[in-house]
Amino acid sequence: QLQLVESGGGLVQPGGSLRLSCKASGYALDYYGVAWFRQAPGKEREGISCISSDSGTTKYEDSVKGRFTISRDNAKNAAYLQLNSLKPDDTGVYYCAARHYLGSWSVCNYNDMESWGQGTLVTVSS
Repeated sequence: QLQLVESGGGLVQPGGSLRLSCKASGYALDYYGVAWFRQAPGKEREGISCISSDSGTTKYEDSVKGRFTISRDNAKNAAYLQLNSLKPDDTGVYYCAARHYLGSWSVCNYNDMESWGQGTLVTVSS
């Protein structure tokens, strides 16, 4: 089974940046679309960005569009989320998740994810 481990979270001031990493093991990440989710304190987990297995499709929710950038390096079996211009509202636990989209290399969404990481905490505060 594909296993995912996130890293890169921490405490950052408003306007700062972080780069989150999602390292996969057990299977080649090449075959999976990857999504990042965020769970803010007291709120439900929500999908914020995803990338297809061929990197041809990326999606961003309005709350992060223009500030966050998703990427992947299949050779390193990893995916990333660059967080820029961070706001206090970006505080939360960030999870990466993956799903194999049978027969399609260019699909990504936030549905029916098959593997999840344990999450990494991002705190944006002055």
